[in-house]
Amino acid sequence: MKECIVFITNIINVLHDGLIYIFYLLGFSLSDKELHFWIIGIIGLLTFLSVYTIFKLLSKWKFSITAISFIYTLTVMLVLVFAIEIQQGITTRGNMEFDDAIAGLWGFLVFFSIYIAFASFFLLSKRLLSSNKEKKIKTEAPTRSQRHVN
Repeated sequence: MKECIVFITNIINVLHDGLIYIFYLLGFSLSDKELHFWIIGIIGLLTFLSVYTIFKLLSKWKFSITAISFIYTLTVMLVLVFAIEIQQGITTRGNMEFDDAIAGLWGFLVFFSIYIAFASFFLLSKRLLSSNKEKKIKTEAPTRSQRHVN
């Protein structure tokens, strides 16, 4: 895990220095805070537009709230497991390992799959019971000739 974070940090540092150099060549002298303002602002807006488009498409599905809730929860879980691993690395209380983060995310996916299985079973049972009631009501309903006997 530590190696993974160091690798990602090195990539970000190279991109950071490259962007500062590019802005310098273009005649802009940006401080670190100004660079963060522009880059994070642009990344945030592009992320929002992507998420908005995906969620807009998902909203047309029958189980759109479930799909959107899953994506949001998965995002929170990603942040949480990596925050826990970073905390373990900083405090040296536990081992900071990428495999631990993956195991935690697998735990969420397994428990979510169990939830989906139970929810599907419940919804399917409910649908079958309601369709049986409708069939029973239709067979017990008087026919046209029976209604006009009086």
